[in-house]
Amino acid sequence: MRLGVFSDIHANFEALSAVLQAYRSERIDIFYCLGDTVGYGGSPNECADLVREVAERTILGNHDAAVAGRMDYSYYYEAARHALDTHAMMLSDDNAEWLRNLPYEVRLDEHDVLLCHGSPVRLEEFEYIFAPEQARECLGIWERLGHITLIGHSHLCKVFALTKTSVEELPPTDFVLEQGKKYIVSVGSVGQPRDFDNRASYTIYDTTEKRFEFRRIEYDIELAATKVHRAKLDRNFAFRLSIGV
Repeated sequence: MRLGVFSDIHANFEALSAVLQAYRSERIDIFYCLGDTVGYGGSPNECADLVREVAERTILGNHDAAVAGRMDYSYYYEAARHALDTHAMMLSDDNAEWLRNLPYEVRLDEHDVLLCHGSPVRLEEFEYIFAPEQARECLGIWERLGHITLIGHSHLCKVFALTKTSVEELPPTDFVLEQGKKYIVSVGSVGQPRDFDNRASYTIYDTTEKRFEFRRIEYDIELAATKVHRAKLDRNFAFRLSIGV
């Protein structure tokens, strides 16, 4: 089975549309979204509608939790708080209710896959994994990890290979899973990449071949940025789209 896995759309409808169009040539059997459908961008309702239509399951991201009233975000910086407050007002009742009921994790036992937004160690705290030191903390929950654990949150494409006693960071390129190891993979961001590549990120996992693949696709950044301005959100949320940070 071929899984289409994507994350961190952040209300960027143009990026999400480009990703879903690109997936059409990939023979995907089922889609999963790893969270943060909202936050930062100009199209929260449109993105929520599309994710609800396409994804079999969607994970709760920290921005989703904030907009849904499921976490305290008073410590976020002012522009981010304003975007979350704005999205809370923009969302339809149906989409707000959808966010309020999203899970922190989904286990695909038949494929030995764990899906979550941030670190699986303390799910409700939405901690980052973008370095081996952070991945190493997952050794303490070895049995809970899938053969592959897929996360978002950092907006970076990252691969960590774990044994019961070690962590190795691998390059974020296509790879085949090995027996005896477990993998934590950060799938990057659809709507706001932060690796200085402004193309939308999306991924594929073939459960039969045990092969994981990274993909990037260009999209209409100018239109996405225009929608940020129209929503009267911080101008930096539009500017950063063009440089991928």
